[in-house]
Amino acid sequence: MSEGKIRVLVVDDSAFSRQTIRKMLEEEEGIEVVGIATDGIDAISKTLKLKPDLITLDLEMPEMDGFSFLRYLMKERPTPVIVVSSYSDSKTVFKALEAGAVDFIAKPTPRASQELNNIKADLLKKVRAVREMNLERLKRNLSLLQRSGLEGIRSSSGESRRIDVIGIASSTGGPQALQLILTRLPEGFMPPILITQHMPRGFTASLAERLNRLSKIRVKEAEQGEVIQNSTAYICPGGRHMTLKRQQGGVTINLEEPDKDDRYIPSADRLFTSIAEHFRARSIGIVLTGMGSDERDGLLKIRTKGGYTIGESDETAIVFGMPKEAIKAGAVMRV
Repeated sequence: MSEGKIRVLVVDDSAFSRQTIRKMLEEEEGIEVVGIATDGIDAISKTLKLKPDLITLDLEMPEMDGFSFLRYLMKERPTPVIVVSSYSDSKTVFKALEAGAVDFIAKPTPRASQELNNIKADLLKKVRAVREMNLERLKRNLSLLQRSGLEGIRSSSGESRRIDVIGIASSTGGPQALQLILTRLPEGFMPPILITQHMPRGFTASLAERLNRLSKIRVKEAEQGEVIQNSTAYICPGGRHMTLKRQQGGVTINLEEPDKDDRYIPSADRLFTSIAEHFRARSIGIVLTGMGSDERDGLLKIRTKGGYTIGESDETAIVFGMPKEAIKAGAVMRV
């Protein structure tokens, strides 16, 4: 896209939500709301006419709902879409991401309320990220979900190494990437996998349930104090941090409340640092698509302790920000 203003189309059947989102966006320099739409049919017409750079989309609408609009959009005029949805829609959000939406914002309440203003910082951050998004990569990644095959993980020398734990960090585009990876792992795959996906409270349980249904290994939302087990992927609960503790019964999960100044929640740096301390050379750290540099320092610690580190490539990442920062810092052994 051009370096001019980011042109946004706001789609929502609630007049209050449309006007509130529009005001939040228009108050920010570098963003222009080129139109508003009340349902999917209206959104199709205005998308074709206005050719926005980005669309914010409510899923529950009359006439044509958000899913029908997404399917049409990705076929006829692929455009980055950020879903704006209430917590009660957590299960449907992941269906929208699989249909082509690049990210989502959680409404604090499904009803018209001034609380909607609380999403402003998150909304602006994700709208600005449209300059880094690559829709062709998103489409290609989604098509990969229909194909099988993941190469075994080997060290840079080509020799197999003993691995006792794998850590994965992801943000924007992460749910699709995680689905691609976890659904291709064979039954009985070892070792345990620990995942931090940048996501608010109330959504990670639905993500884990969905991935568990689709995968041959067990996928669950992590719980405080549970011993990590082979053939299981643990997703850090949204809004909390996940680290590890070594106790008599084994290595257990420790969930922590974030500090008010924490920039990234959940923190991949905290998870990777803890993995490095407990598993050293018997660990793998993987950074996938996303914005920012949350994982960089922790991934570097895994590498310096002798673990193996992997970063998603620019050719496949929907947003190359996180892998790029880790590569620049020398934290990644294989791209």
